[in-house]
Amino acid sequence: MHKNKFFADISLLFVAFIWGSTFVVVQNAISFLEPHTFNAIRFFIASILLWLWLIFFQRKQLLLLNKNVILAGGILGFWLFIGYAFQTIGLLYTTSSKAGFITGLSVVLVPLFTWFFFKQKLTPFALSGICVATIGLYLLTMTGPVGVNIGDVFVFICAIGFSFHIIWTGQYTKLYPALLLTVIQMTTITILSSICSFSFEKWESVFHSNVVLNMEVIFALLITGILASALSFFIQTYVQKYTSPSHTALIFAMEPVFAAFTAFIWVGERLHIAGLIGCICIFVGMVFSEIPWKKKGKSSLTLT
Repeated sequence: MHKNKFFADISLLFVAFIWGSTFVVVQNAISFLEPHTFNAIRFFIASILLWLWLIFFQRKQLLLLNKNVILAGGILGFWLFIGYAFQTIGLLYTTSSKAGFITGLSVVLVPLFTWFFFKQKLTPFALSGICVATIGLYLLTMTGPVGVNIGDVFVFICAIGFSFHIIWTGQYTKLYPALLLTVIQMTTITILSSICSFSFEKWESVFHSNVVLNMEVIFALLITGILASALSFFIQTYVQKYTSPSHTALIFAMEPVFAAFTAFIWVGERLHIAGLIGCICIFVGMVFSEIPWKKKGKSSLTLT
C-alpha cells in the first residue's frame, strides 16, 4: 500500500510539473486564440486520442459504459469546465499573480470541503503542511496591491471548481475505470467549452492563416492536448484512488513553483526573494504533511 501511495505522489507531482511547465506555452498561444476556443480545441484533441485508445486498445471497457459512469464523468467534466472557464473570465479583470494565488487556494478548500461534506478529519501535521503551503503560495504569487475586485471573485469560483473536481475524482476513481472516466470528462469539457466559444468568442479566428500556420499555436495545442490534458487527467484519475483529495491538492500546489522555474528557463523571468521563500514553503508543506500522526483511541484521515 505504501508503494502505491508513493507511486501516486510521484505521478501527481509529474502532472503538476506538466501543468506548470506548459503555462508559458499556453500564454503565448492565447495571444492568437481566444481562451474558450483554445480550450475547446485542446480538449477535443485529448478526447479524440482517448476515444481512439479506448476503442482500439481497451475495448472491453466499453462494455462497462453505462449511465452511472457517464454521470460520474460528466460531473468531473463540469467541475473542470467551471475551473477553466471562470479562471479565464477572472484573468480579464485581475492580475495573473493574484489569479495564481486564488486558484492555489484549493489547497485549503479541498480539506475544508471534505470535512464539511464527508466528515473527514485531518491530522495536525496535515493541517500544518496546508498552512505552510498556503503561505508559500502567497509569497510566490502575490505582489503589489491586494485589493479585491470582480476578477478575484471569478477566480475564486474557479478554485471552487478545481477543488470539487479533485474531491469527486477521489470518490469516482474507486468506483469506475479511470480511462472511461477520463474520456467522458474530456468530452464534457470539450462540449461546454465549444458552446462558450460559439456563444461569446470569435471562433472563426481558428481558420485565419496567422493561426492555422502558426507553429507556436500548433505546438501549444498539441502539447496541452496530449500531455497536459489526455495524459495528465488520465494519470490523476488513475492514481488518486491511492491517496486523499487533500494530499492531491497539496501536491498540485507545486504547479506555480514549476511555472516560475520554467518561466525563468524559457523567458528569463526572475523570482524575487519572497518568491524563492514561497517555493521552499510549498515544498516544506508537502514534506510536513507526510509525517505520520498516531493517536490512541481516535483515527484521523491522513494525507499520505
